[in-house]
Amino acid sequence: MALTWINARPGGRRHSGSMPAVTDRPIDADLLRRHDVAGPRYTSYPTADRFVEAHQAPQHLQALRQRGTLQPLSVYVHIPFCEQLCYYCACNKIITKHHERAQPYLAALEVEMDLVAEALGGPAPVSQLHLGGGSPTFLSDTELTGLMDALRQRFKLLPGAELSIEVDPRTVDASRLAHLRALGFNRLSFGVQDFDPSVQKAVHRVQPLASVAALMRAARELGFASISVDLIYGLPLQTPSSFARTIAQVAELRPDRIAMYAYAHLPQRFKPQRRIVAELLPPAGDKLAMLSGAISALLGEGYAYIGMDHFALPDDPLAVAKRQGLLHRNFQGYSTQPDCDLVGLGVSAISRIGATYAQNAKTLVEYDDTLRQRQLPVQRGLALTRDDLLRRAVIMALMCQGRLEFESIAASYLVDVPGYFAAELARLAPLAEQGLVIMEPGAIQLTPLGWYFVRAVAMVFDRYCQSDASRERFSKIL
Repeated sequence: MALTWINARPGGRRHSGSMPAVTDRPIDADLLRRHDVAGPRYTSYPTADRFVEAHQAPQHLQALRQRGTLQPLSVYVHIPFCEQLCYYCACNKIITKHHERAQPYLAALEVEMDLVAEALGGPAPVSQLHLGGGSPTFLSDTELTGLMDALRQRFKLLPGAELSIEVDPRTVDASRLAHLRALGFNRLSFGVQDFDPSVQKAVHRVQPLASVAALMRAARELGFASISVDLIYGLPLQTPSSFARTIAQVAELRPDRIAMYAYAHLPQRFKPQRRIVAELLPPAGDKLAMLSGAISALLGEGYAYIGMDHFALPDDPLAVAKRQGLLHRNFQGYSTQPDCDLVGLGVSAISRIGATYAQNAKTLVEYDDTLRQRQLPVQRGLALTRDDLLRRAVIMALMCQGRLEFESIAASYLVDVPGYFAAELARLAPLAEQGLVIMEPGAIQLTPLGWYFVRAVAMVFDRYCQSDASRERFSKIL
């Protein structure tokens, strides 16, 4: 069976100019199967599984103090609460219908904000704010207002800053969206996953197409600058034809961005997934067919492929940034923001400050107990070595620009790139033969085909991911 990414269909909508949408060769099923292996998503390098408990509050405090407030920050706030359990979910969440549980958590968040602002030396400028979860819209309008007031008191939200929030369509209506807009949010991300009623029932997340469509219309009327939709392929009862219908319905709604993730069934790690009947999961061949069909359909509808799971309309800032070679990547995925430090607030949130990572306590009890002692709730983290920093630069160049220039890496890290990465360059040879990369005398260039396998290319340079045993904790890369 041969699978080919198609160009814009006759009469199709706008098409991205970021790079050719048609590869110079068909993608056969064998190539897809060969690279359908476990691996990281590379929202960071090293990945979070490498964090150690020796790196805690004192180390994070020192990193914050050394950083100061001169450069803009990205801020992430984790709201862990959800009213209902989605069976596929692997996020850190707390399922409850008791909304009064939010108040103590919001109070603890303010203590953490105080400690962070004090360590930074005052209110730091913020160019990007993201509320994730869980379901941030579990909070009431009054609670969301209080949270945004607390953030503005401790950070300087810059004019033109990206203020985004993840929205569970089942928890909002047009009036709630209006309140989010009044609070300053200019970007929304709707969790959709699939529009097929049987699939929704199988994963315990029922939200009709009509209700999501109405919310998206309301959001546009309210002037939100960007609307994103999250999808998952590989869920129980999904078939290539049923997922193709969902893709067509999403394309008709015309979100500015689409994130399309592969479902990773890991019930031994994520307890909610034990409620999914494994026999109802689509076979590997069908799952890959969903991926190939969705990519072809979205390209045909004029979406640009940004890289690893992400699509955007050609005039979206994300697509523009890719064309201009200005993409960045952080714990929220691809971003147009410069490669700035990230402060993570809330239970399990991860910060990146300079050459360090720090992750907060993963349980509400541990998080709250630490803050009651007015200590940062960091439970583990990592101080990057020189090799980590070098490999992070290489992997991010490949994932964001699709090109690695040896000269720029050599100048920044004072290494002989061909010599330092001799083993890795040898391992790239088969990928070059498969048409995924072009090996130039002083550079590595992803091909249009290679963009769809960028994680496989990045893994070649991952020192921690070379043994099969180290990959078992990750999901499949396709």
